[in-house]
Order: sequence, then C-alpha cells, then structure tokens
Amino acid sequence: MIEIGFHTDAFNSAYWSFGQCLDWAHAHGLSFIECGAIDGVSWIHGLGYQPHIALWEDPLELRRRMERLDIRFSQLDAAFPLSRPEGATLGVEYVLNSLRWAHIAGCPRIDTTDDRCAPAGMTHREALDHMRRCYQRIVPTAERYGIVINIEPHGYFTTRPEFMAEMLDFVDSPFLRMNMDTGNTFIAGQDPVAFYSQFESRVDHVHVKDVSESLAAAARGELTGIAVSQCAIGDGVNAANIRAVVAKLAASGYDGVLSLECEGQGGPMIERSLAWVRQLLEEVRK
Repeated sequence: MIEIGFHTDAFNSAYWSFGQCLDWAHAHGLSFIECGAIDGVSWIHGLGYQPHIALWEDPLELRRRMERLDIRFSQLDAAFPLSRPEGATLGVEYVLNSLRWAHIAGCPRIDTTDDRCAPAGMTHREALDHMRRCYQRIVPTAERYGIVINIEPHGYFTTRPEFMAEMLDFVDSPFLRMNMDTGNTFIAGQDPVAFYSQFESRVDHVHVKDVSESLAAAARGELTGIAVSQCAIGDGVNAANIRAVVAKLAASGYDGVLSLECEGQGGPMIERSLAWVRQLLEEVRK
C-alpha cells in the first residue's frame, strides 16, 4: 500500500522544531515522517529552531512519543556526500551512528548519497571505488541491524543511471536499495519516469518533488539536486512526471512511502502539496 509522509526539511525556513513537525503530521492525518540526523550539537537545533533530530537525543523516548501520535519514521536522512574524501571517515561514521540510533527509534531505513561535483583529484573510477569501500563498511552493519541503506539520486554520480546501476551493486545485499527522487532526477536533466523504470525493482522509498518553471529554465542540467520543491507539488513543470511515476509505483505493487519534499511556508504550501498527492493517489487506486 502506498502511504504518504513528508521530510521535515519542509519547515527549515520556518525554524520549526521536530516536535512541531510531529504535531503538524498528527493534525493532518499523516503516519510517516522523515528527518535529518545531527551527529553532534548544533546551537540552532538546541534552541528548537531546526526540524531534525540529534543523535544525542533518546531514541526510545522519542519512539514512545511518536507511537502515542501513531507516527513512525519512514527514513532517517544521513546523506553526507560519501564521494568526498571525507566520506571514508566522517561520512561512514555518521551513517553508522545514525543507523544504530535508527534501530532503537524503530526507523527501517537510512538515506545516503554523493556530492554534487565529482571529487577533485580523482578519476571517476577512483571515486566509485572509494564509495564502494564506504558502502562495503556500511551495509554489513546495516544487515545486522535490519536497516535498509538507500542511495538517493542527488549528486554527480547518483543522478547518472550508469553510475547508479554500479553503485547499487557495490554490495550484494537486499539491504542496499534506492531512494527515488522525482525532483533531483528532473533538475539533473534526466527523465524521472525512465530513471524510475530502470531501477523499479530496487526502489525502497520515494521523495516527491516538483520543480517550478523558472527554476527549470534557469538550472535544469546544471544542478544535480534541490533540497525541496520551491512550488507546491502539482504546480510545477515536473507534475506530469510525478503522476507517471506514482502510477507506475501503484501498478508495480509498491508497498511504501511517498515522502513529500516541499517548502512548507509554515504550512500552506505543503498543505496544498499534500492535497494534490492525496488526490493523485485516489486516481491511481481506481
């Protein structure tokens, strides 16, 4: 069954806390939430102005609070760009710390990715082999904890299908899968429907993002990803692709979450997005 959730990035600009995001999800009948992980102390998070969780927070206490609201994590975002040289040190430890926290919090998957640019001083082969070593460290630990590691198309390598195909085979494991992103694939100059279709059997989680006409005209093929839709989902030039991808998900029997990634504007824009996606799901279920 296809469910709807959202990424708390929607409320970055509103300076909400994660607790406020939980309350918004509960008020709008959503049972899934996705957020970023902070491995350390951040003043803006500590003051309650950042809608993500820190790994020093008690995961069991938060899990119990979410259960009372009938809300679960769909995914924890630990997408430090593993293609950077620091991916082998900072990135790997960040993901490992996040997945241990996620296990206690009852979160079933972790999101990962690469950088928007190829790393300076490395050939493509060197960068891919570097990332292979990172995932070879991460995935066996994820298997022990029963947590899926997703690769999201968001950077130089991951938005190119030929590289994504290789990355998904870095480790022969059902715990290495893909987080499809409709907005990132589009802004990178790819066809989101074709991209999804190529990796349909590996898709474990989906980010739904639209792209405004002005952003597409200015940056399509120049960027490899965007944080959130800067227009309501359904109002942009990527709406038809989103419709087609969701229809294919439904036809394939996808049993998972569509995580909305949209600028919230304190609520109104993501509320319009939620209404549009709910209507879309009603249409594809008929």
